[in-house]
Amino acid sequence: MKKELGVLIVLSVVLLSGCGSDKPATVNNGSGESPSKQVMTQPVQDKDVKLLGSSEDEKVKFYTKTDGITLDINGNKKDYPWNIPMDTGTAPQVFYTDVTGDGKEEAVIIIQTGRGTELNNYDIHVVNAEDLSEIKVQGYEEIVANQLETHVAKNGDGTLAISVKSQGKEYDFNYGFDPAPDYKQDSLAFGGVYIYSLENQKIKLNLGGSVGVSPTYVCDFNITYKFDSAKNEFLADQIEVKPIEK
Repeated sequence: MKKELGVLIVLSVVLLSGCGSDKPATVNNGSGESPSKQVMTQPVQDKDVKLLGSSEDEKVKFYTKTDGITLDINGNKKDYPWNIPMDTGTAPQVFYTDVTGDGKEEAVIIIQTGRGTELNNYDIHVVNAEDLSEIKVQGYEEIVANQLETHVAKNGDGTLAISVKSQGKEYDFNYGFDPAPDYKQDSLAFGGVYIYSLENQKIKLNLGGSVGVSPTYVCDFNITYKFDSAKNEFLADQIEVKPIEK
């Protein structure tokens, strides 16, 4: 009788030790690792990839990442060595529209590259949506060299005489004062202000002409581009000269 009682006591202790534990049952997740450790080992996305802008229909997306710039057009991607400052305060403008006149859309990216006192610079990029090749847009330096002739002279009353020749037309006007009397300047200076825009599927450029070291802007050149299919390039087509009155 005592022997049977001893067996019952041992069985009771064994059963109570298994059922009386307040720890939850362990679930085998198959990997032998805790759930928290599994989360840490999941693939992590590149946190340095940042969407800079997209077209209104979101068919064109523009990204920056650690090793460059990526343009995505309808799912086709390509990297470009474009200059993308991160501190201008102006987001890139992204368009998907037909600017060549061939009935097919191109991606157009306008990026502010410089900003400050009397400084406002933009770059423009046009990309063929089919092969992702970049189409050249004639730079302001080439326009100034080939299509603009300017002259600056000092008048005896402290004003400036400005003359501009462009596309067979000549413009003559006076600027109200000489901002740099001791500075000799024979022609207008360029490069401080050049702003690209897209209007009615036309690429436009506002180019400022200046005098003095500061500089002081005395004339605006409003330039409209036209696509030259033979050269596969956008060239300056119309140039409007607009004096800045002072």
